[in-house]
Amino acid sequence: MKYISTRDPHQSPVAFSDILLRGLAPDGGLYVPESYPQWSSSDLSRFRSFLNDQGYPALAAEIISYFIDDIPRDDIEQMTQRAYRVPRFADPDIVPVSELEDGLFIGHLSEGPTAAFKDMAMQLLGELFEYELSRRSTTLNIVGATSGDTGSSAEYAMRGRRGIRVFMLTPRGRMTPFQQAQMFSLDDPNIFNIALDGVFDDCQDVVKEISSDADFKAEFHIGAVNSINWARLMAQVVYYVACWIRATETDESKVSFCVPTGNFGDICAGHIARSMGLPIDQLIVATNENDVLDEFFRTGSYRVRSARETLATSSPSMDISRASNFERFIFDVLGRDVARTADLFGKRVREGGFDLSDDPAFPSVAEKFGFRSGKSTHADRLATIKRVHDTYGVDIDPHTADGVTVAWQQREAVHTPIVCLETALPVKFADTMREALGEEPETPERFTDIMQGGRHVADLPNDANAVKDFIRESIADSDVTS
Repeated sequence: MKYISTRDPHQSPVAFSDILLRGLAPDGGLYVPESYPQWSSSDLSRFRSFLNDQGYPALAAEIISYFIDDIPRDDIEQMTQRAYRVPRFADPDIVPVSELEDGLFIGHLSEGPTAAFKDMAMQLLGELFEYELSRRSTTLNIVGATSGDTGSSAEYAMRGRRGIRVFMLTPRGRMTPFQQAQMFSLDDPNIFNIALDGVFDDCQDVVKEISSDADFKAEFHIGAVNSINWARLMAQVVYYVACWIRATETDESKVSFCVPTGNFGDICAGHIARSMGLPIDQLIVATNENDVLDEFFRTGSYRVRSARETLATSSPSMDISRASNFERFIFDVLGRDVARTADLFGKRVREGGFDLSDDPAFPSVAEKFGFRSGKSTHADRLATIKRVHDTYGVDIDPHTADGVTVAWQQREAVHTPIVCLETALPVKFADTMREALGEEPETPERFTDIMQGGRHVADLPNDANAVKDFIRESIADSDVTS
C-alpha cells in the first residue's frame, strides 16, 4: 500500500509511515491510497466475526491493516488494544448502536475521553505517532486548528506522550464554554493552546500556510492531526464498518449514513468505506446554516465563504465554509485527475470556488458515489432535540440534531435504514440544550469538575508569522524527549 498526492502528477508513491508524519503533501495536496483495497463478501463476513467475537479493537486492527504494510501486524494490534479500551472509552462496545425509531439508528461515537467523535481517530493517532517517532528517534510538533472538538480530542490523545508537542489554534470566542474548558484547562508541558482572531477557516488557513512553508516545516518537524492527515480517515473507516454490522443481520444488507459535517472528514471516511465495498446505499451530508456542502450537492457549485460570511451557529463545530477533505472526494469524482484537482483546490478555491454543474462528472456524485444532502437551522435543531427527548427519552447534541433533522427530511427518498452518526454528547452544548429543553443536560461523572480548571491559552493575531514565532519560542523553552 503506497500513497499519492491529489495534486502532483510527477510524484513517487510513499509509504504510510512517511505520510503519517507529514500531514499535507509537499505540493499542498492531500494524501490518498494509490487505489482503494476491495472487500469481498467473505471479507465482510470476517469483519462481522471479528467485531462480534473479539470486539472493536480486533476489528480496528483488521481494517487498518489494509492501509498499512510497513508496521508489523502484532504492533498494530497492540496499538488498537491500547487505543480502544475501557475506561478510556465509557462503553465496552466502544461504538454502540441504538435504534431511535423504525429504520433510524444512532451510531454512538462520543464514548471517548472528550465526549466527541474525534476521539475515535485521535486515540489511535496518538498511538501511531508515538510508535513511529520512537522508531525514528525523532520528535513531532503538531500544528492544528479546531472549531470545537478536534482540539480537545487531539490534546487528550497526545498529552504526556514522548516526542510530541501540540500547538492548537482556536477561533477566539467561537467555542462553547465547555469546549474551551476542556482544552484550556490542560497544563501539560507539551500542550499549547492558541486563540486567534477570526473564525475556524482563518485558523485552518494559518495551519495550511505553516504546513506549506517547506523550510519551517522541515526545521521544526511540523505535522498535522486535522483530518488532512490520512490516518484520521483510515481510523474512521472502522466505525462505519462497526455501525453497519450492528445495524444489520446479514452481510448483504445495506444501510445509509447521515453525517453532520463541516470539514467533510467524517463523511469522507464513509465514501472510502463505500468505495472499498461496504454495503452503503446513500451517504447523506447534513450541514447547518453554513451550507457550502449542501449547496454543492444540490447544484454543483462549490462557493466558499469569507470569514465575515461564515455564521456563528448553535452547532459551532460545523461553522466551516472551506471543507479541507472535500479535495479527496472531488479527486475521485474527477477520475483522479491531479491537474484538474490542483487547479480547483490550489487556485479556484482561493478565488472563491468552482462550479461543476455542467461537468460530465457531476451526475456521478449521486449516481455512482451515492451522495445526498440537506441542511438544518437553529429552529430545526431545537425542535429535533425536543422531539427526540419527548418521544424517545434520548438527548442528542445540536450537531447530531442537524443529522437527525436531515435524516428525517430524506426518509421518503432513501429506501434503506439510516444510521445517523453522533457527533458529541449534549453536555458540551449546555446553552442550546437549555434553550431546547428548559433544563441542564446531564453531565457524565467524568466531566463534573471540568469547568473549575485553570486556563492556559495564548492570544495571538490572525497571522501565520506570529504563530511561527510562538512555535519557535515554545520549542526552545520545552523538552519532550524525556
